[in-house]
Amino acid sequence: MEKAKISAKQLFVLVVLFEMGSAILVGFPLNLKQDAWVAVLLGMAMGVGLFFVYYRLFLYFPDLPLTSYLEKIIGKWPGRIMAYFYILYFAYLAARVLRDFGELLTSTIYTHTPLFFLMSLMIITNAYAIQKGFEVIARVGELFFVVVYLMAIGGFFLIIFSGLIHLENLKPVLESDWIQILKTTFKGTLTFPFGEMVVFTMLLPYLNQAKKAKLVCISGMILSGINFTIATIINITTLGIDLFMRSPYPLLSTISRIQLFNFIERLDVLFMIYLMIAGFIKVAIFYYAAVAGTASLFQFKDYRTISLPIGILILLTALMIASNYTEHIREGLDIVPIYLHWPLQIIVPCLLLVIAFFRNRRKQSKEAAS
Repeated sequence: MEKAKISAKQLFVLVVLFEMGSAILVGFPLNLKQDAWVAVLLGMAMGVGLFFVYYRLFLYFPDLPLTSYLEKIIGKWPGRIMAYFYILYFAYLAARVLRDFGELLTSTIYTHTPLFFLMSLMIITNAYAIQKGFEVIARVGELFFVVVYLMAIGGFFLIIFSGLIHLENLKPVLESDWIQILKTTFKGTLTFPFGEMVVFTMLLPYLNQAKKAKLVCISGMILSGINFTIATIINITTLGIDLFMRSPYPLLSTISRIQLFNFIERLDVLFMIYLMIAGFIKVAIFYYAAVAGTASLFQFKDYRTISLPIGILILLTALMIASNYTEHIREGLDIVPIYLHWPLQIIVPCLLLVIAFFRNRRKQSKEAAS
C-alpha cells in the first residue's frame, strides 16, 4: 500500500462527491414516477446498514485493504482469486462511470467530437492524479467541495425563484405499491450509488483517525442521500412525470429551464462543472482502488508503474462495454446490479464478515484458554 494518510474531513468530502457522482446523472429510479424519492431514501437507509458490514470488516483488519484481508479470511488462493475479481470489478465500474460522462458530453456539448477523444482526455487527467498519489486526490476533492456546494445551493434557489416548482406533481404520494418500490430499491438505489461504498474498503486504511471512519462515512452517505432525494423531488416537481421519465438527463433538463430577471438563464454550464468534478472523483476512486489492489495482489513495489496500463484498460473497456448509449444504460440498470453488484457488494462481504467473526471468536477462545 501507498504510505498515504488523509484526514476525516477529506474522507467525508470524498464520500459525498463519490456517492453523488454519476447517480445525479443517471441514477434516478424513473419507473416509480412521483414515488422515485421514496426509493432513494430507502436505498440510503439500507446502504447505511450495508456499510456497517464493511466497517466491521475494517475493524478486524484496520491496516489492510479488502484485497489483502481476503486471504486472511478465506485462505491464500481463494482469497487471491476473489481479490482478482474485485480488482476487475473496480476497473469495470471506473469504465462505466467514464462512459457515463463521455456520453453526456457527446450528446450535449461536444456533439461532433469523438467519444474516444473525450474519454481519453478524462482518463489522462485521472491517470495523472493517480501518479501523484491518494493524498492529492483527497486534497483536490476538498478544494472543489466548496465550489460544488455553492453551485448546488445557488441552483436550488434559482429554481425556486424562477417559479418552476409545482408540488402537485408529487401527487398522488405512494401511488406505486410497496412491492414495486422495494424491488426498485433492492435492484437500483441500494446498489447504485450506496452499495458502491464497497470501494472504500480499499481506502479506509489511509484514514489517519481510524475511530472516526464510521461517523465520517455514514454522515457522508446521509448527506449525499438527502441531496439525491432533494434533486429527485426538484426534477419531478419541475419537469412533471412525463418529461422526468423521458429525459435522459433529468437534472440537466431542470437546470436548463431556469430563467430569472430576463438575463439569468442557460445555466447548464453549472451542472456540467459539477458533473466534471464529481465524475473525476468517482472515476479516480475506482481507478485508484483497481491500481492499489493490483499492486498489493501481485507485489509491485511501486503502484505507479501499473497505473497507466490499467488506465488504458479502463478506457478500452469503456469503449467496448456497449455499442450505444441505450445499450449502456440498459446494461448498467438491468444486468450489472444482479450479476455484479449484489454478489460483490452484498453477498460476499456478508459471508466474509460471518467467517471473520467466527475465526476471531475462536482465536479469542484459544488465547483465553492458554
